[in-house]
Amino acid sequence: MENNLRQVQENYARIQDKIAEAALQSGRKPEEIVFMAVTKTVAPELVNAAIDCGITLLGENRVQEYQSKKDAYRQGVPVDFIGTLQSNKVKYLIGNIRMIQSVNKLSLAQEIERCAGKQNLIQDILIEVNIGDEDSKSGMTPEALPELLKEISQLPHVHVCGLMTIPPPTEDTRFLQAMQELFLKTKELQIPDTDMHILSMGMSDDYAQAIRYGSNLVRIGSALFGARNYQK
Repeated sequence: MENNLRQVQENYARIQDKIAEAALQSGRKPEEIVFMAVTKTVAPELVNAAIDCGITLLGENRVQEYQSKKDAYRQGVPVDFIGTLQSNKVKYLIGNIRMIQSVNKLSLAQEIERCAGKQNLIQDILIEVNIGDEDSKSGMTPEALPELLKEISQLPHVHVCGLMTIPPPTEDTRFLQAMQELFLKTKELQIPDTDMHILSMGMSDDYAQAIRYGSNLVRIGSALFGARNYQK
């Protein structure tokens, strides 16, 4: 475990350097970029080690895993939900997590509205966009995004804060560029009761490139914690 903790510290420092470099190249300050630690399959001890390094936001992919681990995390560090979310699991997240980043249809937003309304809370969300039009991934098409935003803006307990995407795994940056352009165009729509200020884009393999194309929240797991053991 000691070797693993040391590796997390070294990885964190290296990633922070790359984030800073990419931010400066995109004309922004490094502190404008949020470094999320994605904790799927990661032991709480390693997650807490990352928090000790300076991580200020965690990302969870699975509701059941989140519930089993959340009490072991350092208290006070917010958690976003970033995985595919079934409507019947929404009730376990409302009041516990900061933001749901993977809202991909109106019915899911409506269930979030129902559960948040019960607790008299306003739940922050991001809209997930399938920028590569991949059958294997969830998310809205860019064409359907404006109408969905207008519909969700009518829900008083749901607050849209921006967009999230998982581009196709390729060195071609056209999907990152397309997402940046979509984000900027969506901001220009100025849809009432939405606050388009977060572009969540970039993971372990492409976070530096994503930052250069406007991302201000990167979701990093294996580059920080090492290769995942999905048999756990």
